[in-house]
Order: sequence, then C-alpha cells, then structure tokens
Amino acid sequence: MDDVLARFRVLIAPGLHNSGPEHWQSRWQRLFPWFERVGQDAWDQPDLPRWSARVDQVRGGDPRPTLIVAHSFGSLATVHSVARDPSGVAGVLLVAPADPDKFGVAAQLPQQALPVPSILVGSTSDPWMAAPRAEQWARRWSSRFINGGPLGHINAESGLGDWPEGLETLYFLAEKAQNSRLTAG
Repeated sequence: MDDVLARFRVLIAPGLHNSGPEHWQSRWQRLFPWFERVGQDAWDQPDLPRWSARVDQVRGGDPRPTLIVAHSFGSLATVHSVARDPSGVAGVLLVAPADPDKFGVAAQLPQQALPVPSILVGSTSDPWMAAPRAEQWARRWSSRFINGGPLGHINAESGLGDWPEGLETLYFLAEKAQNSRLTAG
C-alpha cells in the first residue's frame, strides 16, 4: 500500500497550535518521514488568508501531484487555497474541520464543489463542529463524508495513536486521486 502514497507528495496541514507529538498527524510524519508539514508563523492566530497563503507557498514549486492531509483550521486554510487554485493538488483529506462560523470565515470559503477529490471526516462529539454541520459542508464541497463516531476533535486527546482508520482513508483517497489522474491523462 505504501507504493500508492509514494506516488504523491503529501502535505500535513495542522490546525491551531500545530499538532503535538502524539497527534496522529505528527505520528504519520514519523511513519512516513517524507510527508511535509505546512508551517504557520503564528499557530495561535487563525488568519484564513495568511494560513491559506502559506498552503499556497508550500504547494508551489514542486511538480509532483500533491495530497493534503488537513486538520481543524488547517482544513479551512486548505479548502480556501485549493478552491482558488487547484493546480498540482490531487486530493484533500479534511479531518475534523473547525466550524467556519466560529471564526467568521464562512463567506470566504467556497460554496460549491471542490475542484479535486476530497474526503471530510467528522465526529459526533467534536466540540469544534457538530457532525451535521460537517456533513453539510461536505455536501457543499462534494466531499465524501465519513462519520468517525464519537472521536472528539480527532486529535491527540482522542487517543487514536497512529489512527489506522485515518490511514486507510488516506490510502483510499490516494487510489481515487490516482484513478482520476489516469482517466484525465
């Protein structure tokens, strides 16, 4: 299965305060050292245009097809970036996106299908966005919605370890993106 992921550049886009060492995003980077992290200048200041511009910047300059694995506010920055310019992005995995209304950025986000394959994973016990709202955004963006059950904010506090179900979802997205590239090319 690793062969599928190796065909892509994989970017990790964390949310507020970055992802600590026990967060599944950080654990995935230890499992796959070639995964790259999108860094932010101010991890405690959720600024959609700035965070999105950083996603743009990290995406640029590498011709490989890219998968973006985003969490929380990083999901909003990723969607904002990809909706403006999808070039080079083969697919996005949006995990526990923060509710755009909590940050006053809903109007800045796309209100239609994303231009790349996408999967949105929500949780029935996420304090940052209720599952019905997450599903509503998934429908708006034509993202496949996965209800992960009561996983909280799907972060280190959720106790997921390496989160194997999330990795399976990433592999699925990679297969879908690979097949889309083959049929488009």
